[in-house]
Amino acid sequence: MAKRSIVPFGPQHPVFPEPVHLDLVLEDEVVVGAVPSIGFVHRGLEKLVETKDYKEYIYIAERVCGICSFGHGMGYCEAVERVMNIDVPPRAKYLRTIWMEMSRIHSHLLWLGLLADALGFESLFMQSWRLREKILDMFDLTTGGRVIFSVNTPGGVLKDVDAYMLHQLLQTIDEMEQDLRPVSDAFLREYTVGTRLHGLGVLKPEDAVQLGAVGPMLRASGVPYDARKLGYAAYGELAFEPIVLTDGDSYARCELRLQEIFQSFHLIRQAVAKLPNGPIAVPVKGNPDGEYFMRIEQPRGEAVYYVRANGTKFLDRFRLRTPTTSNIPPMLELLKGCQLADVPLLILTIDPCISCTER
Repeated sequence: MAKRSIVPFGPQHPVFPEPVHLDLVLEDEVVVGAVPSIGFVHRGLEKLVETKDYKEYIYIAERVCGICSFGHGMGYCEAVERVMNIDVPPRAKYLRTIWMEMSRIHSHLLWLGLLADALGFESLFMQSWRLREKILDMFDLTTGGRVIFSVNTPGGVLKDVDAYMLHQLLQTIDEMEQDLRPVSDAFLREYTVGTRLHGLGVLKPEDAVQLGAVGPMLRASGVPYDARKLGYAAYGELAFEPIVLTDGDSYARCELRLQEIFQSFHLIRQAVAKLPNGPIAVPVKGNPDGEYFMRIEQPRGEAVYYVRANGTKFLDRFRLRTPTTSNIPPMLELLKGCQLADVPLLILTIDPCISCTER
């Protein structure tokens, strides 16, 4: 009879970029159950809507997470704009879309580097993060920041992008696309990577839907849902379809993120080509009064922003459901039946962001 034991896993672990804590129920080396501990780094950011007015709170929303900061600022502003019936200028919509896709590239490259590090491929880790530096340089050029950008505001954006910046951006993504191909081949065709990822953590389509998976976790299991198809910002004017794979294992989740980076290059080129002239913001007068649920596709998956306002400059409520919050239940299901040695890889394949989850 197998010996059953409970092993604390995390929050500090050599593989993890975030403080994930799980109590693993083991039978010998096989995981039969996992209990997460949520709240290890809780910061109470949602509570701050009571002391920061709705315009100041943009800067709090951005600081929910460093990697997803642009998307959090945009999602919050889009929710406020819909409450106030603000018509954002077309140029601002396209600029938001460009920066959002740059964020997706940045996030996916960061994740690929962490995966390579977890597999023991230090040179592949360095190559992934070397590419990531290039897109961060483009953020620095166009927004003035590399982590927190502070360019979103109700009614549009605070900074414009000139022709020189757009030329540099297009030149950079052309170079990145060429440099990414050998890196992609290393992830998808290298024997050792394949043996560690193929068949590991298979998530069936029906389980993905029932357990609330989002983003690459959902689409790698064959479910074609991408919140960008809702048409917010300028996505409704760009030609693309969600990338969907059907194997549902860790390898599929890796391949899907790589394909999404190439798709983001394509979307940025489209947005730059269609970028209209005109103002980047409209004046905003008065205070919001009402409520709205806004959905956007963050790099890790769908995020939901709920804003409830009362006609004063302070909101009644701001609520954020992050992708990692949604992906934890399917992750716990994937852990059942895996070997203890595969737990770090399975946790990494959901691209966890505990900073977002425990806001």
